[in-house]
Amino acid sequence: MEDEYTLAVLICGAGAAGLTLAIDLARRGVPFRLIEKMEQPFSGSRGKGILPRTQEVLEDLGIIDRVVAAGGTYPRLREYRSDGTYVERGMAERDDPTPAEPYHIALMIPQFLTERLMRERLAEFGHRVEFGYELVGFVQSEDGVAARLVGPAGEEVVHSRYLIGADGGRSFVRGALDVDFPGKTLGVRAMVADVALAGLDREAWHQFNDGNMERMVSICPLAGTDLFQIQAVTPPEGEADLSADGIEQMIAERTARNDVKIQSVAWASAYSMNARLADRYRIGRVLLVGDAAHIHPPTGGQGLNTSVQDAYNLGWKLAAVLRGAPDRLLDSYESERRPVAEAMLGLATGLLAAAKRGEMRRGREVRQLDIGYPGSPLALDSFGRMGAVLAGDRAPDAPLRGAAGCSRRLFDLFTGSHWTLIGFEAVRDITGGRNGLHIHRVGAGCELQDLGGHFRDAYELVSSEWVLVRPDGYVAAIVTPDEASALETFFAEVGLTGADGLPH
Repeated sequence: MEDEYTLAVLICGAGAAGLTLAIDLARRGVPFRLIEKMEQPFSGSRGKGILPRTQEVLEDLGIIDRVVAAGGTYPRLREYRSDGTYVERGMAERDDPTPAEPYHIALMIPQFLTERLMRERLAEFGHRVEFGYELVGFVQSEDGVAARLVGPAGEEVVHSRYLIGADGGRSFVRGALDVDFPGKTLGVRAMVADVALAGLDREAWHQFNDGNMERMVSICPLAGTDLFQIQAVTPPEGEADLSADGIEQMIAERTARNDVKIQSVAWASAYSMNARLADRYRIGRVLLVGDAAHIHPPTGGQGLNTSVQDAYNLGWKLAAVLRGAPDRLLDSYESERRPVAEAMLGLATGLLAAAKRGEMRRGREVRQLDIGYPGSPLALDSFGRMGAVLAGDRAPDAPLRGAAGCSRRLFDLFTGSHWTLIGFEAVRDITGGRNGLHIHRVGAGCELQDLGGHFRDAYELVSSEWVLVRPDGYVAAIVTPDEASALETFFAEVGLTGADGLPH
C-alpha cells in the first residue's frame, strides 16, 4: 500500500451505522478514521427498538449483554378511549425463544444509549469518534479518495482507499456523488421529544386517539432512563411548539387531561415523513450506508436496525478487498442490501397506512430474522438441495456440547471476524486450512456434539454434509464432499487464502 493511502477507510458519520462499521473494521485491524460533523454525540431517542436480528449482530460485536442491561422490553400498549377508559394489548406478537432463534422480541433502548455503548466498545479496540470534523469535499481516483475535512485545527486533506457515507438522510456524500434519492413525501408531519413528565405511570405505552392521525398522541416510557418519549402528528402548516409548555398544551388539547405535566424537554425534533431509496449504493471507492441510502417512516422500528445491518454486511467485505480479495466483492453489498431496504420501505409505509386506520400490528415480518440473500453471487448454488436452510439464508443457532463436556452454541463458533465451515458427522476434511476460516465437526466422535439434534434439524443436514457460514452469519453454501471443488474458486473470490497466504 502506498504511503499516501495508509488510511484504508474514512467513515463520515458516527451514528449507529458508522459506529457498527467502525467496530467491525477495528476488530479486523483495518486502519480507519470515524468523523462526525456534530460537536458532541447525538442525545435523542429517535431509534429506540433493537430487533432480534440486530441483537444477533450485537452479540457478535460483543455488546448484546450491555445493551440488554442498559435498556428493557417494550411495555404493553394502553389505548385510551374518549370516555377515559382503556384497553391494553401487546405491541407485537410474542413467541418463546427457540434453539434456532435465541432472540425473539424487540428490546427498547434509546438511540443515545445504544450509540454510547458502541463508542465504548470502539474504545476497547483503541479507536474513538472524531467529533467536530466536517467533510466538505472529496475527489476519487482509481486508487483512492482525497477528502477535504474542516475540523478544530482547520482544513486538512485525508487520503483513504475508501470513503463511506454514513452521514444520514441529508447525506453530503450522497449529494456530492449526485446519486438520485427518489421516493415520496408521505404527507405526514410529526414531532418526537424526550421529556420528563408527571401524571402517567411507566407501566404502559400510553396512546390516545388511535386511528385519528391528526389527534394521535403516543407517550412511551423510555427504558433505561427516567424519561418518556412523546410522538405526535403535527399540523401541515406552521412550526410545532417543542417547548415544555407547548408540548403540555398539545397533550391537554388532544387528551382532555390536565394532569400530564411536562417538567423538562431533554431533546425534541419535528420532521416530515418520507420514504426514499438511493439509486446507487456504490460509485467507485465511495459507498453509502444507513440513512444516507434509505429513509422511511418510523413505523415498525426498521431504520436503525437496517442501518446497523448495512454496515455489518459491508465491514467484512471492505476488509477482504483491502487484503487482496477482488474489488468486485464490494458490488455484492448493493446487490444484497438495496433490495432489503426497498422491502423495508414497503413494510414501513404499509404499517403507517395501518396506523392511520388504527389497525397497526407488528408480526414476525418486523423481526428481520427472515432477511436473506438467496440470489446473491455469494450464495453458492445448492445443487438442487431442498431444505429449511439454503445458501443465502440466515444461519440458525443451535445448542452444542464440546468433547470436554462444556456447553457451547453454534453462534459461539460464528462469533468473530472469520468464516466458519462445519461438517456434520464428517469423517474427512473437504479443504485445507485457510487464513480466516475456522473448521469444526459436529457428531459422534467429533469435537462437538449435537444436543437434541437441533443442529441437524435446523439445517436439515445428512451425514457428511458441510455448511459454510459467512462472517456476517449467513449461509454461503451447503455441500457434500463430492461438491467440495465448488468451494475452491469461491474461496479465492472472497479472499480466503491458504495458510501460506496463496490461493489454493
